[in-house]
Amino acid sequence: MQLVRLYARVLGLLGPDKWVAVGLTVANIALAGLVFLEPVLFGRVVDVLTHATGMTRESVWAEALALLALWGAVGLSGIGANVAISLLSDRMAHRNRLAAMSKYFEHVLSLPLSFHGDIQSGRLMKVMLSGTDNLFSLWLSFFRDHMSTFIAAIVLMPLTLAMNWRLGLLLVGLVLLFGTLTALIIQKTETAQHQVERFQTQLAGNAQDALSNVVVVQSFTRLSSEARMFGDIVRQVLDHQFPVLNWWAVVSVLTRAASTVTTISIFMLGTLLHLDGKATVGEIVSFMGFANLLIGKLEAAVAFVSRLVFQAPAVTQFFEVMDARTSVPEKPGAVPLPRVQGEVAFDDVTFAYPGGPRILTDVSFRASPGRTLALVGQTGAGKSTAMALLQRMWDPVAGRVSIDGHDLRDITVESLRRNIGVVFQESMLFNRTIKDNLLVGRPEATQEEIERACRMAEAHEFILRQPRGYETMVGERGASLSGGQRQRLAIARALLKDPPILILDEATSALDAATEARVQKALQALMAGRTTFIIAHRLSTVRDADEIMVFEGGQIVERGTFDALVREGGRFAELVRTQLTSAAPMAEAVKAAE
Repeated sequence: MQLVRLYARVLGLLGPDKWVAVGLTVANIALAGLVFLEPVLFGRVVDVLTHATGMTRESVWAEALALLALWGAVGLSGIGANVAISLLSDRMAHRNRLAAMSKYFEHVLSLPLSFHGDIQSGRLMKVMLSGTDNLFSLWLSFFRDHMSTFIAAIVLMPLTLAMNWRLGLLLVGLVLLFGTLTALIIQKTETAQHQVERFQTQLAGNAQDALSNVVVVQSFTRLSSEARMFGDIVRQVLDHQFPVLNWWAVVSVLTRAASTVTTISIFMLGTLLHLDGKATVGEIVSFMGFANLLIGKLEAAVAFVSRLVFQAPAVTQFFEVMDARTSVPEKPGAVPLPRVQGEVAFDDVTFAYPGGPRILTDVSFRASPGRTLALVGQTGAGKSTAMALLQRMWDPVAGRVSIDGHDLRDITVESLRRNIGVVFQESMLFNRTIKDNLLVGRPEATQEEIERACRMAEAHEFILRQPRGYETMVGERGASLSGGQRQRLAIARALLKDPPILILDEATSALDAATEARVQKALQALMAGRTTFIIAHRLSTVRDADEIMVFEGGQIVERGTFDALVREGGRFAELVRTQLTSAAPMAEAVKAAE
């Protein structure tokens, strides 16, 4: 059964704590045996009392006291076993919940951007929290409360046959009937509950999406629309959840009915057997104890199994994310790359996303250390994809990308990205202090190094004007700062990292002219002495590039300096002319070139 395989994997996560789990299993076996002994001893006491006729008072007291002493020892041993089980299982469950959460978090951060582009961050958070909470609940309740029940049902129940096989068969038969009905209901509700969990995950994703874009929601008066969309999903959750709850209500009724039916059945059969001399009063009392004990345990077990059914979709989603694999796996023998000189080469590189058309076709170029190359062209021409390959977000389907002669597939991803700095169009700041954001690329940097980088990035002065200087919180995505301030922080962050290779991905396109001028000065400081790639639509930003490559349809159709490409009158010159009306300085540059 799929549910059994799923929870076998859940228990497999306890590998680092396997000896604790083994100890808990032994303790639960002992506890199940002790619990089994209590009705037996009670029945023996009853038999001693019912056969007291003809025995001396002293002998009756002696036998009864011996049984009661044994019964007391069993009870105290059971209490001790329960204490040990509770302490060990609680600690094990907490420890492994946090370990599972840490593994999930680290794994998700390592997955490629293509994975994150296909799934909302709110969903990933919901899957992590819900999945690990359910793992914790399962581990704790199984080892603390329910393992002894299953041990009793599987191992100790057959021992009742040795006491009185007729009453034992009745008890085993009733338990099997009850278990079969429960299994049928599990099978009927399992698929429906998976659908419920999908809607629950969608609910979390939509909520996070709306909350992260609350400015858009309010500006475009989307409050009622977003609330209505949220309410529609809530209704779908309830529409799918209620039938599942109805079936489990039936199980609850059956469980309570089973208690009454089992007790009456054992009493009736026991009475008949006693009249025929085939069962003692003590045996009947013992089996009545067994019935009450097992039915009580089964009620708890059914509640546990029902919770498994409700938890299974969330746990399945957790494992689905954990099973997701990166699109750029490291070779077993991948070597760390030291600080490079910065020579980058693309040799006949072709790339297509899985199942999609080609994005790049036979792209070849070389960038010598310290040179600046600009990549221009229409949206979708392949510029950003080429730079994604340089960072090894993907591997080419043909050809080779190398740095200092090293094929990127032969080196570790971490060492590769340590040598590359990126300044994005969106500055992408954490909701942390200014200092913490600057230390992202180089945690060991000193305050002096931080301030030097910020001065070079034209950021030090505005940071000092903040309420707490470098310790000022910037808000979510840097919301408390202006666009130019955020971008200068991003440049300072790259300066502090001090990478030999730099990628400027539309680093100034979202800024106004005055702010862009200040940021361009910071960028000049950042680019000095580094192999730099500039992705740009605003062609004024590539005026001083050593070489400009014009991408079109996934190929390089032109290359050269700014002036040379303008004189050629080709595709680049056409792109320049389209921007003349909004860029007077560019027009003067064109005239000078011509």
